[in-house]
Amino acid sequence: MSTPTLLVLDAEPLPRLGRLTGRARIEHTDASSLAERLPHADVLLVWDFTSHAVREAWPGGGPRPRWVHTASAGVDHLMCPELADSETVVTNARGVFDQPIAEYVAALVLAMAKDLPTTLRLQGERTWRHRESTRVAGTRACVVGSGPIGRAIARTLKALGITTALVGRTARTGVHGPDELDRLLARADWVVAAAPLTDDTRGMFDARRFGVMQPSARFVNVGRGQLVVEDDLAEALNRRWIAGAALDVLSREPLAPESPLWGVPDLLISPHMSGDTVGWRDELGAQFVELFESWAAGRPLANVVDKKRGYVPGH
Repeated sequence: MSTPTLLVLDAEPLPRLGRLTGRARIEHTDASSLAERLPHADVLLVWDFTSHAVREAWPGGGPRPRWVHTASAGVDHLMCPELADSETVVTNARGVFDQPIAEYVAALVLAMAKDLPTTLRLQGERTWRHRESTRVAGTRACVVGSGPIGRAIARTLKALGITTALVGRTARTGVHGPDELDRLLARADWVVAAAPLTDDTRGMFDARRFGVMQPSARFVNVGRGQLVVEDDLAEALNRRWIAGAALDVLSREPLAPESPLWGVPDLLISPHMSGDTVGWRDELGAQFVELFESWAAGRPLANVVDKKRGYVPGH
């Protein structure tokens, strides 16, 4: 087989692909030239996983890469009908972000239970004000999304003594089906959204769902911003329908300085960083190189996405 062409949709810092020297013809592109270069690539590495350039460029004419890998867990940013209907294999970065995101969720839960934002604010004001906090052991959590990230979150919350229910697309051993979601939300002290973005999950956390939750409940989203109707969440917090929330993902990123979300009471906002620990980019690069070696050798690829469903099935 001739040396395959690997096209990288760039983002800084660039991936370390030295192990592929002499084994692939590596070319780099940005969004502006992606469409004209796609027909000449055998493999596309979507290193800039915040870009929607693939979704916009893919419907053009000419050949398309046989394999697309995105350095992210979600694939909604690149999927379009033409890609979904093609023979191109799509893989994702499943496995890299599971435990880091689970640890971040645990940190958010503890921060809200122990009211750490107020502690930091009072310290900045040099104010000594004794308060009581919430014990997390013995509380209940509902984790929506039963993939590897959701399962890691459930394990980590259970280690804190939190009784945790996992909700997935279909009911199976250890996983509740979507028909049980409202019942579980009504009992949960912590609701964690970790589902992929699909037609079924888009906007699933809306005014009705926030109304189902108890007034003491707190909501965390580490899945996709579009899982949440953000205006409804803001109203739920302003009206005290729920006690608090944390968003690590937003429907539009970065969140504009003039967004009213910044001023919503009891809402913690972080810049899509829950899975990004020290060395995460190197881990993503190493994962891709291993996948490339399997692909070049004709071995089955791991992390193959069901393009119709929008995630890696079977887990």
